[in-house]
Amino acid sequence: MVSGEELMTLTIGDTAPDFKLPRSGGDEISLSAFRGQNVVLYFYPKDDTPGCTTEAKDFTAMAQDFEAANTVVIGLSKDTAAKHDKFIAKHTLSVLLASDEEGTAIEAYGVWVEKNMYGRKYMGIERATYLIDTEGKIAEIWRKVRVKAHAAAVLSKTKQLG
Repeated sequence: MVSGEELMTLTIGDTAPDFKLPRSGGDEISLSAFRGQNVVLYFYPKDDTPGCTTEAKDFTAMAQDFEAANTVVIGLSKDTAAKHDKFIAKHTLSVLLASDEEGTAIEAYGVWVEKNMYGRKYMGIERATYLIDTEGKIAEIWRKVRVKAHAAAVLSKTKQLG
């Protein structure tokens, strides 16, 4: 296990922390199961909210392009797997969604942060994306993501991995 100080220091070239979590569809998902493929691991605050829905739909719209680039896309939030299933059905999503209710992966990737909305401070998930290469190493990190054009930028970087 990594210490709290190390959690915020993941950088390009580091081995991506593995996880095993419930996922949409009722199975479990682990990062290590995708060794040999690139993985786009995107963290988002909550199912069925405007920004999170747009992000999931954008990744879904580019699903074939990601697949052609030997890449799987996984969205991760604290929502339950059952809520993920409803979110997928409502918006016809094709991305995999993992449920991290305990926040273990969220903390390991350093995206559980203090947020501020309308002067109120609270803890929440920072919208962030990690591109993980076929060997399980972090190839790129996007923090404090703005949703517009983000999926296209991630796809462009993914294609550069070869």
